[in-house]
Amino acid sequence: MTPEELKEAVLALDSDARKAFLLDALPELAKDAMQDQMFLIQLFPIFLKLLKESGIELAQLLQMASMFAPADAVGQD
Repeated sequence: MTPEELKEAVLALDSDARKAFLLDALPELAKDAMQDQMFLIQLFPIFLKLLKESGIELAQLLQMASMFAPADAVGQD
């Protein structure tokens, strides 16, 4: 299956099925992406656009992320 065929198949799903697919596939896909800094740079503008379109401010996202971070990891760099 080509990337275009995969995209078409996923977009043909209903909204709930697409969300389920994202929750299931994203963790595995993200593992590859996290290993490639140049890809992350390409992905960042897409992520920012999604945030902007959703109405979530970056500061709100950081606040949300801190709620999910392990207690021992908060404030460590």
